[in-house]
Amino acid sequence: MKRHSRQILSVEEIFGKNGWHTELVEGRDVLRAGFEAHHTRVDLTVQAFPELNALSVVSESPVFIAEPQMPAVLELLMRGNKQLTLGGFEYDIDREMLVFRITNLFEREVYDGDIVVSMVHCAIAELDRIVPFVATVRSTPADLIDDLDLERLLQREDLIPPVPGEEEEEFL
Repeated sequence: MKRHSRQILSVEEIFGKNGWHTELVEGRDVLRAGFEAHHTRVDLTVQAFPELNALSVVSESPVFIAEPQMPAVLELLMRGNKQLTLGGFEYDIDREMLVFRITNLFEREVYDGDIVVSMVHCAIAELDRIVPFVATVRSTPADLIDDLDLERLLQREDLIPPVPGEEEEEFL
């Protein structure tokens, strides 16, 4: 059986120090965790790529999208990606999952805890941020989809989850 890399073990230690429950996947450099965010439950998969000293953090939430709304949701995610500096949104059509993925390259085998924590926060917050926008598109009747202004929709601040204060971390 394959042993876990120093990289993924350092991530497991970081999760433990933050009080985040995680499961190490047997035989793979993968951790799984779950978080309750403001709008949705977020499933997190963290994978180390030791040969590159890279770490990928993927947050997912199940979302069924009907065929008439699919093109608009995919456009919404593309427009959302234009606003991002790090990471990106995806929709896994086969598994009906809304996805946010962020990857970082590290200089050392033991990953920097602050960077890993920031990646986890980002993956959870960005997925949680896009969920209400996707829900709006999903609930738009097929005959009105063409009238939906996706650019304006993404500017609606009333749909964005509140930013937790330093003393109260909402999903941690």
